Amino acid sequence: MSHPDGLPDLFLDRSLGRKKVPELLRAEGLRLVTLAEHYGIPNDETIDNTEWLQLCGERGWLAVMKDDRIRYVGAERTALVESRVRAAVITNANLPAADMAERIIRALTDLVEICGQRKGPFLFALQQNRLDEISLD
Repeated sequence: MSHPDGLPDLFLDRSLGRKKVPELLRAEGLRLVTLAEHYGIPNDETIDNTEWLQLCGERGWLAVMKDDRIRYVGAERTALVESRVRAAVITNANLPAADMAERIIRALTDLVEICGQRKGPFLFALQQNRLDEISLD
């Protein structure tokens, strides 16, 4: 498999880890950058969510994270909306890396379609067998 046409490069938040999930996704041919790769270690532990959300919006990356509370935190929600971030979130915080990667891989066709139709901002929950849009209103 290779990176699907029409899918932006992925940006993986620290909540998905530095190694296992990125390795599994890259093994499938996906292009991505992790927060740790972009900002460096140990700086990745201190980068505010608003900063990397703005970066994703500027670069047109699809943000992938595990923290669905982002929609409730004022500054983070504002960064997501104002930077027109396209994002997907795994809402089950207890999944092992292989299951997280599988959810992302399983959703690729739908993510390509959504990214082709919409500029953002948007936030979709990566459920086991479907995507559910999370309202940003």
